[in-house]
Amino acid sequence: MRDHPQEGAAAPDSSDARPARHAEHGDGGALAPDRSSAARDDSPCASVPDVWHGRATNRFQWLLAAAGAACMALGIELAVDNAWSSGITPLVMAVVGCVAAGLLVLFGTLAFVHVAVRVDKDCLEVRCGHMGLPRRRIPLSHVVDVDFAPRVTPCHWGGWGYRWRPEQGTGVIVRRGEAVILRLGDGRTFTVTVDDAEAAVRCIRARLGLQPKPARGAV
Repeated sequence: MRDHPQEGAAAPDSSDARPARHAEHGDGGALAPDRSSAARDDSPCASVPDVWHGRATNRFQWLLAAAGAACMALGIELAVDNAWSSGITPLVMAVVGCVAAGLLVLFGTLAFVHVAVRVDKDCLEVRCGHMGLPRRRIPLSHVVDVDFAPRVTPCHWGGWGYRWRPEQGTGVIVRRGEAVILRLGDGRTFTVTVDDAEAAVRCIRARLGLQPKPARGAV
């Protein structure tokens, strides 16, 4: 005699056998994290500022500027206080020489008291001194590589200012220390001393789509 199920017994709940469809969305039906946005945040350009600004200063240049001003003052004093009664030619040469030397020293020092560097999506721009002259603008489309130099000194370049060396290319050197070295598509190089040069290098490499180089001390 077969046993029949008791009348009124609840049938097995078939929903228990079905996996919860909302489980894949997490508790309470919350949406899973957007992996595509996370990947975008981890991209090299995510941390690159729209415009990077840097600066380097050499206060020692003010002493040289003072020397140039003193030389100009000497030339003016010779011109004003002298009677010009005898030896005119030597006096004119002395006055002109002092004034010219003073102007040359003043411009050569004040123009390179500091340097301002600006990097945007299109170019790197270097402005020297308070007047922004001389100025150099290099499109990033002309740059094939960029490197960080931990220590550059005026001795390597023959002095301060806008320099040129056959084996090193051109450079704006206002103080000893770290610098950015651009390697251009025509084989030339351009060097500029600037504070936080590593950040400038990272910014430029990200703009160019180059792989970041290992940090200093990394094996």
